[in-house]
Amino acid sequence: MSVSNLIPSTPQSTAAQLRQSIASGQSTARQSVQHALDRLAAVDPSIRAFLDVFPEFALAQADALDASHRAGAPLGPLAGVPVALKDNICLDHGKTTCGSKFLSNYHSPFAATAAKRLQSAGAIIIGKTNLDEFGMGSTTENSAFFPTKNPWDTSRVPGGSSGGSAAAVAAGIVPIALGSDTGGSIRQPASFCGVVGIKPTYGRVSRSGLVAYASSLDQIGPLASTTLDAALALTAISGHDPADSTSSSLATPDFTKDLNTPIENLRLAVPRQARNPANHPETTRLFEQAIQTYKSLGATIVDIDLPMTDYGIAAYYIVATAEASSNLARFDGVRFGNRAKLAPGDELIDLYRKSRAQGFGPEVQRRIMLGTHVLSSGYYDAYYNRALKVRRLIKRDFDAALAGSDRCHAVLMPTAPSPAFPLGDKTSDPLAMYLEDVYTVTINLAGLPAISIPAGSANINGTKLPVGVQLVGAPFEEATLLRIARMAESSER
Repeated sequence: MSVSNLIPSTPQSTAAQLRQSIASGQSTARQSVQHALDRLAAVDPSIRAFLDVFPEFALAQADALDASHRAGAPLGPLAGVPVALKDNICLDHGKTTCGSKFLSNYHSPFAATAAKRLQSAGAIIIGKTNLDEFGMGSTTENSAFFPTKNPWDTSRVPGGSSGGSAAAVAAGIVPIALGSDTGGSIRQPASFCGVVGIKPTYGRVSRSGLVAYASSLDQIGPLASTTLDAALALTAISGHDPADSTSSSLATPDFTKDLNTPIENLRLAVPRQARNPANHPETTRLFEQAIQTYKSLGATIVDIDLPMTDYGIAAYYIVATAEASSNLARFDGVRFGNRAKLAPGDELIDLYRKSRAQGFGPEVQRRIMLGTHVLSSGYYDAYYNRALKVRRLIKRDFDAALAGSDRCHAVLMPTAPSPAFPLGDKTSDPLAMYLEDVYTVTINLAGLPAISIPAGSANINGTKLPVGVQLVGAPFEEATLLRIARMAESSER
């Protein structure tokens, strides 16, 4: 199928437009959901963004919302908006597989807090999207079931691990999808697919019901077609949750408030490391173009140094894999998940060994072994403890730019060093794959919020591919980031 058949020639309705149409009586929730399901049927066979689709479930929710609306009940801020969930976010309907053979038949008995909050806001979940197994990957090629393809060019990756969610939004199936971000898994696919993606401050959104990869890094966040839609979704899912001990008790602001008000005396920090000669030339061109856009909007650009950036990948792949090794120990073939068949004479250790060998894919096994190694006796101080010290220094670098009397409102940098690359291009070189996250992992290590926004199109051998830039903010300054993102978005219209 050609690219033009996958990316709508005319923009699909945004979440804000759909909600307004339903509120005014021009449309219904059923029509909104049916349109999304029809779009999914038309394009998903080519991109394979979804692992599971719930047409009857979604239409029943839509009919109930329409009946409630006719009866005079107030509408939620996302009333009738079709949305999708990354399949490591639990839902008490359908399966929650995490893109893994281990959970290929797992049905969660409960829904994640973020999913329930979306539903409480009136959103209608139409299905679960594909991902790299347990969120471990940058291309969605590590899914145990099939790879997802980029809607702009189906020979290329959509990014990962939230590639299914990004592709679903980019292809106009849903205006909002939830993903999770451990080291860039919302922002990098947002960049590759040309959508908005927010990684909230650690603790802003509850992790209850998110299947853990690395507990001190994971955050749920939205991918959306516009900054307004992203702000609507983030407002809906944020807030304290007693079920998550790391959930912040700070009150949740309305992220749509003042969204269209530009930041006065805007100061943006640009790290020296962002202008890396290893970046793809088109990434460099569009990043410099973004800088000029903000200058034209009155921003002051401040050159800074983030010296610990060069150590981010090493620190991340120690901390993240160590936590993954611990978190994934629960998958043993005994309590839940797929259980291997035993041969006569096999013992309990054989059940563990066979179940895990059969259930986990190569990348997950690689990260479990690496994490187990860095936590082992004799290596803990040399690797894990040292990585924690580097993590603290990374946070210090960002604090120097984002705090104090001479602070900048945000740090501006590329989201990824390159546009989307061909499927299979980096699967045989794990280090090259890991380096795709060089600009995103440090933000997770520091626990900061960041937003990736479209910066324009790269021309790669005659094919136009989206490229994003990201804005990084001080803790719990998502509202500021959204306003800065909206400034650039408005300037393009």
